[in-house]
Amino acid sequence: MTDHVQTLRTLFAEVLGVGVEPGHSFTGLGGDSIQAIQVVSRARAAGLAVSTRDVLRSESVTALAAAARAHDRARDDARPTAPPRALGPLAPTPIMRWLGELGGPVDTYNQSLVLLTPPGFGAAAAERAVQALLDTHDMLRLRLPAGIGATDGTGAAGAEPVVPPAGSVAAADLLEHVDARDTAQEALPALTRERMRAARRLLSPRDGHMLRAVLLDRGPARQGRLALVVHHLVVDGVSWRILQDDLRSVHAALAEGRDPAPAPVRTPFAHWADLLRADATSGRRTAEAGRWAAALRPDPHPLAGVRAPGGLDPESAEHTHTLTLGPEVSGPLLTTAPGLVNGSVNDVLLTALALAVLDWRRADADAAAGPDEDGAVLVDVEGHGREDVADGLDLSRTVGWFTTVFPVRLALGRPDLDDARAGGPALGAALRLVKEELRAVPDKGIGFGQLRHLNSRTGPDLAGRGIPEIGFNYLGRFPMGGRADWDAAPGHAFALDDADDGLPMAHAVEVNAAAHEGPDGLTLSATWTWAGNAYPAERVRELARAWFTMLRAVAAYAERPDAGGLTPSDVPLAQVSQADLDSFESQLGALL
Repeated sequence: MTDHVQTLRTLFAEVLGVGVEPGHSFTGLGGDSIQAIQVVSRARAAGLAVSTRDVLRSESVTALAAAARAHDRARDDARPTAPPRALGPLAPTPIMRWLGELGGPVDTYNQSLVLLTPPGFGAAAAERAVQALLDTHDMLRLRLPAGIGATDGTGAAGAEPVVPPAGSVAAADLLEHVDARDTAQEALPALTRERMRAARRLLSPRDGHMLRAVLLDRGPARQGRLALVVHHLVVDGVSWRILQDDLRSVHAALAEGRDPAPAPVRTPFAHWADLLRADATSGRRTAEAGRWAAALRPDPHPLAGVRAPGGLDPESAEHTHTLTLGPEVSGPLLTTAPGLVNGSVNDVLLTALALAVLDWRRADADAAAGPDEDGAVLVDVEGHGREDVADGLDLSRTVGWFTTVFPVRLALGRPDLDDARAGGPALGAALRLVKEELRAVPDKGIGFGQLRHLNSRTGPDLAGRGIPEIGFNYLGRFPMGGRADWDAAPGHAFALDDADDGLPMAHAVEVNAAAHEGPDGLTLSATWTWAGNAYPAERVRELARAWFTMLRAVAAYAERPDAGGLTPSDVPLAQVSQADLDSFESQLGALL
């Protein structure tokens, strides 16, 4: 037990970058679900079996260590007798069909990451490292012979991608070696970006070229750069963390003269896709259809309801706006505030967004278009998608695009927006409401995409109900500013989705937020993108500023002695309402 506790303390510290004691909880230290997946992967490599749910729900490191041993036995008993399917035709997942429905070019739709390489890491080592990634992670070899599946959202049959065997894609064909020994340090970022633009153009899903790598070799005495440009169909935010850890382990193996083979993948993406398709018509999923239909009911207010699919301009640099919150606000916002209501970072960010939209449209002349009794704000929320929907799954080392997109109707009633902006009790009430709404979402929303894109009975109705005007995605935390080998290179923040020219936007307005851990602490960066034919630029910028105003208010609220409180989902056996809980806590406070 003591060994388990020490191992988990070390893993928490590595992932979160803070000191960890046996009594600390993961969420209490500011950890989120994406970081929890990292802990699960590293624990597996250390010989411990825990689930993402274990990490997030355990009250302490000690409790998680106890769960690890029992969970390990349960996992051993539940292992399938036959290995899960990894190769061959791939059933297009909901997010793949979602992309197909946008109806634009996607050949070079990618994400990218630039890493610092050790001195002396040359072309031969880079080729072996990239080959190890290609052979370990099936989706990096994906071939798209004729599209990504049906585009009508009903789950009709379409051309399926194919996963070929390991060794079928050669790293040498995908790697560019650039001699950068004579390149000045200050010129290195520009050279890297230039070569990445060229690599992006060489992505070719139909040829199985889902990855391109560029090594900027600085010789035996200086750190170089390894840029990875990967098609978004086969990678997501969690996948990048897996690949980064694998490159560290591969380099360590090469340095010791060992075979550079990363840890095996326990649940292949193809098996996961099969499970999603089968589950889409199950009773438990079809029972959710009414819930999702209700969430998408029409609403007359801007950024509150739905719009008809299609008709939006493509994404463009002219319609992008980025704001950043400094450590003095981001620190308490991302660590202290979620714990006030035993919640998550998404609870906090979406509460502030909903309040900002209400405040934004209160000043809009169009707000007179209809009544606003329930204060509803409808948002398409992105999730990491690696949910425990079947026994025996372990997705902690599976690379692929798992993202879920699902609508959430945040009905805040008629809050005192002035009090909320001041960090008053109205903000706390809204935070508790949003937390409960998000907790009520089944399996963190994975069922919506299944019913919308993989079920021929429920798909047409949900498709006809439209798409929320606003899309929201919190990408989690990313260490930045480090100088160690395999850290993200300075001057190259983790790239958001890099879409092809002409690919229409999915939402009228989209918000992509990420936390960056640097030498000075946490910062929160948010990039707003909007369709040019949807909203004027200044109106979107006003909304962006209103959101940050509400986020500052959350940080201020977190300093109040009466901040936070229980919500009904914290005491499910008691079956009490929020009003009852608030009354009880008020009476208890008076007695104390």
